[in-house]
Amino acid sequence: MPIIYLSPSTQENNYFVTGGTEEQYMNLLADKMVPYLDASGIRYVRNTPNMTAVSSIAASNAGNYDLHLALHSNAAPEGKYGTARGSIVFYYPGSTQGQKAAQIIADGLKAIYPNPNRVRAEGTTAIGEVRRVRAPSVFLELAFHDNVEDANWIKNNLDLIARNLVLSLTEYFDIPFFEREENLSGMVDVSWGVLNIRARPNSDAAILSQAPDGAELNIINRTDEWYLVNYNGTIGYAKSDFITLQ
Repeated sequence: MPIIYLSPSTQENNYFVTGGTEEQYMNLLADKMVPYLDASGIRYVRNTPNMTAVSSIAASNAGNYDLHLALHSNAAPEGKYGTARGSIVFYYPGSTQGQKAAQIIADGLKAIYPNPNRVRAEGTTAIGEVRRVRAPSVFLELAFHDNVEDANWIKNNLDLIARNLVLSLTEYFDIPFFEREENLSGMVDVSWGVLNIRARPNSDAAILSQAPDGAELNIINRTDEWYLVNYNGTIGYAKSDFITLQ
C-alpha cells in the first residue's frame, strides 16, 4: 500500500487576515486528513510544527515515499495584499508522477473551491519541497490567507478539504476511498496454502505478504469481495471469501 510524506506548513509567522496562522490551519487540515488516510489504507509519515522546510525535506529524503505532499496557504506579493484568490498545485517539471498527482488534486479542488477557474496545477523549480525531494512531490498553495474570502473558505471548510484531498490521493494511487474504518476482527480460513495480501483489490496486484490458515487479521474496510486488512503491520487487500469474521 502507498505511503506518503505529509508536510503541513511550519510557517508560524504567516498570519491569516482573519486570525490564526498558516502553520496552525495547515496542521489542522492534516489532522483532519488522517482518519481518511487510515480508512483508505494510505500510510503516512508527518512532519512536526517545530521542524522547518529544510528538515522536512531531509526527513522525506531519508525515507522511501510514494508521494511528498506539502500543505500551504498563499499570500499575494507586496503591494497587492489581499487582492489574489485561488488554489495552485505545484509540481516539478519533468516529474510525470508529480504532475499527475498535482493535476488530480487540482481537478478535485475545482469541485469544492468557490471559483474553479482559479484552481490550477503548475510546474515550478523555485520551491525547495518540489525541487529537492526524491519522491514525486506536490506543493499545495490551498488559497490566499491574506484574502478574507479565501481565508474564511479555508477555516470554514477544513473537513471538506481534507476529504477532497484524500479522495484525490486514492484516485492517484488507484485504490478505493473510504470515509471511516470498520475495524473488525477476522481469521484466515483457507483449506490449503496461504492467503495473499495484495497492494490493490485485484488478483493481479502485487503480493505484499502472505497469511497462513488461522492467522488473525484486523479488517479496516470492505469493497466488493475484498477486505482491506492489517496483517502484522502490513496493510493490503485480501479476498473476503477466505476470511471469517470473529
